[in-house]
Amino acid sequence: MVFTSRDTSRTAQIRNPDAALHDSLEPVVRGLGMSLIELTAFHRKGRGGNPPSVQVRLVVMAQGITGLDECSRVHRAVMPRLELAFPGQEVYLEVSSPGIDRIIKDASEFVHYTGKGIRCYRTDISGWTEGILQSADDEKLVLRKEDEEVVLNYAIIAKARLYNALLPGAV
Repeated sequence: MVFTSRDTSRTAQIRNPDAALHDSLEPVVRGLGMSLIELTAFHRKGRGGNPPSVQVRLVVMAQGITGLDECSRVHRAVMPRLELAFPGQEVYLEVSSPGIDRIIKDASEFVHYTGKGIRCYRTDISGWTEGILQSADDEKLVLRKEDEEVVLNYAIIAKARLYNALLPGAV
């Protein structure tokens, strides 16, 4: 996977063809002071007398630490909309934080991780580059590595993940 584009307005739409669901939930999450990083929905047909169901997974991020309290607030705020969006279906909702070693799935996510440790596998050197994310735009990201800045174009990043070991105070 090579990162090619960074369109922050379509983060969840890229991974979920149900744009209406994203458009319904994103303002609720944003209203709670958080960002919707990822949204996936799985629809299942009812079998054996069981009603159809839908499983929705949200990955959200708050300023600072995203913990159980933040995920619970999103769950409580989003669930009524999901029940209205899927009448007559069982709705299962999972809300989580990105995690300390999240695999970054597309370039639009980088903007959410400014100030966090990032580890990128580069195709130009067949190796990893690590640093604290300083900025990200439509074409590249900038990592601070010790006393230098490293600029990486998305075209040379094969994969990337959050990297907790670079954060101050990490063990």
